[in-house]
Amino acid sequence: MYFALFILLFLVLFWTIFFHCRKKKIICRVRCMDQCNKCALLDELAIPLGYTYRCREGFFSSTVDAWQKTAGYTWLYDYMAPRFQMVIDALPVYFDYRGKTWLIEFWKGQYGINTGAEIGIYHTDRLLSEDEYKTALFHAVDDDEMLSCTLYLCNKGETYAQLSEKHWWLTAFLPGRFSKPADLSLNVSIYFPDDEMLDAFYEGLCRAGYNINDIAIQGNCLSFVFHNSNHEDFGFLTRIRRCHAQCVNYVCCKLYLWVTRPFIITQDRILYLYYYLPAAFRKLLRLRRFHRRLHKKNGSTPPSGQHQKRISL
Repeated sequence: MYFALFILLFLVLFWTIFFHCRKKKIICRVRCMDQCNKCALLDELAIPLGYTYRCREGFFSSTVDAWQKTAGYTWLYDYMAPRFQMVIDALPVYFDYRGKTWLIEFWKGQYGINTGAEIGIYHTDRLLSEDEYKTALFHAVDDDEMLSCTLYLCNKGETYAQLSEKHWWLTAFLPGRFSKPADLSLNVSIYFPDDEMLDAFYEGLCRAGYNINDIAIQGNCLSFVFHNSNHEDFGFLTRIRRCHAQCVNYVCCKLYLWVTRPFIITQDRILYLYYYLPAAFRKLLRLRRFHRRLHKKNGSTPPSGQHQKRISL
């Protein structure tokens, strides 16, 4: 018995020393990397997942050629979100334009351990009735249909992210930030190609519940602030799932900050997590797992590659 106890204590001591030495080595490795190499490595890790890391701003953003483009959008994505630790407010704006029903949707909230926001631009191949909105699959717009968008994500007056690009899915995800969706505000500006499309979107935004006094138009640019969605639309079970998911997100966010406490800068924290706890790193971009399962339901799979195999979830 004493011999077994001795062996157990020896193993505990051995693994404690081993992980301590490994931790010190990884800290030194990250600190010795220059800024360019850090950014290059983060891009190498993120691009197969459909994202790029913006070192100056400190957040992940989706690429124009992200594989998620093939998934399109359906109402099921928002419905399933809490099951994948995404507690978000959504504002879908439907409108008809030149023989197609368009959807420009806005999201903000907590995506796992990331606070984030999205602007997605989609359309169908025909005009839809309102009864079809929740059952139809919307396709991401083609490159020549992308719109110039600007987003400012703020939390109680503090600017979290600022981004302006011509895109079909403009996003910003900040690792290690925990937020309540109701505390976030998303300032949006969209530049439309003509007055016809601007007017159609304007009418759709009014149908979504916005007052004309809360919408600013200058030329072909329309701006407004997305504060809160209608939580009364959530059923009882959805509210329970959101509450549970947000509790898990809070704990995971605190664990992430505790584990990566040797560093302060976001890119250093992420790289340290990648080297020290690869399994935890793979949880960082929760959207990867979410889209992957929905791809399986739709009968398609994301693209694969050398890096995809290495860090796939």
